[in-house]
Amino acid sequence: MSRIGKKPIALPAGVKYTVDGNTVLVEGPKGKVTALVPTGITLVKKDNELLVERENDSLAGFHGLARALVFNAVTGVTTGWTKELDIVGIGYRAELKGKDMVVFTLGYSHPIEFPLPTGIEVTIDAKQLHLTVSGIDRQKVGQIAADMRSLRKPDPYKNKGVRYTGEKLKKKVGKTGAK
Repeated sequence: MSRIGKKPIALPAGVKYTVDGNTVLVEGPKGKVTALVPTGITLVKKDNELLVERENDSLAGFHGLARALVFNAVTGVTTGWTKELDIVGIGYRAELKGKDMVVFTLGYSHPIEFPLPTGIEVTIDAKQLHLTVSGIDRQKVGQIAADMRSLRKPDPYKNKGVRYTGEKLKKKVGKTGAK
């Protein structure tokens, strides 16, 4: 039994959806997002809510997945998705170059230029140490944030690098002095 799959998805005013084969196109005030739905899973509208139903119990593994994908699309076109990153380290910073390029200075011998795909926006605070990645596609926002973090992962000894806001890190103990 899928507890997630049985939850209804609230459809706010101004959100429309169309099903074309295995793809669901969700349109809202912020834009359009497509979600793939496995065969055998159907969407039923009932009182401004979407219900995800499956044909038989062999599709139980995909029931919750399909509901989560459609829910993420509906949330993306209404409120959007954001991920926040912090840059920690002396001399480490990020700055916007135009609308579609972020330039990182992360202690390497060269600055790193990170191009942004369409549909993704990045805002950087005045101190150039806090980034907010936002967009309507949850998967794309998370992937871009993960790619930015991978440019300089937090060092386990000094905890310098790019990290998610609120990420808990374990600091390792360095060498002990010889007697």
